[in-house]
Amino acid sequence: MNRAWLCAVLVVGTMTCGAGISAAQELPKESVLPLSLAQRAVQAAVDACKKDGYRVSVSVVDRAGLLRAMGRADGAGPHTVDSSRKKAYTASSLRRATSELADMISKMPPLQALRDMNEQILMVGGGLPIEIGGDVVGGIGVGGAPGAHLDDACAEAGLDAIGAVPKIPAAK
Repeated sequence: MNRAWLCAVLVVGTMTCGAGISAAQELPKESVLPLSLAQRAVQAAVDACKKDGYRVSVSVVDRAGLLRAMGRADGAGPHTVDSSRKKAYTASSLRRATSELADMISKMPPLQALRDMNEQILMVGGGLPIEIGGDVVGGIGVGGAPGAHLDDACAEAGLDAIGAVPKIPAAK
């Protein structure tokens, strides 16, 4: 009787293991933003703003909107921490520049509901999606420069530093 039970366990275990291997081979693969690139993007954006006299915070999130790296320049306001993270989250989640999104919702009132999807969304310029190798792998957000276009420029410096696709929307 113990022998029959052992054989049943082995047969079921083999079938389960075989099915697991097959399913694993079909799982999608995702590109991941390495911590080293996230940190490099943060530092480049902080440095670009500092060069122009702006004290900012910069956040980089992964494709899921989770914080990967963050930096706050000396003297940057405390509100800039949250605004940079939310801008990065918004850009990653919606896969567009936050300045472009802000422009869209001002021109198309039905889209204004986008800003209310959750408490992490912030539709103010300064957030850019991070696209590398054809995949959006995260977002970068800058908060604290005296104007959304200046936050955008510093975020773009962060993208440039890691070889990501430029994302500042073309002027109209």
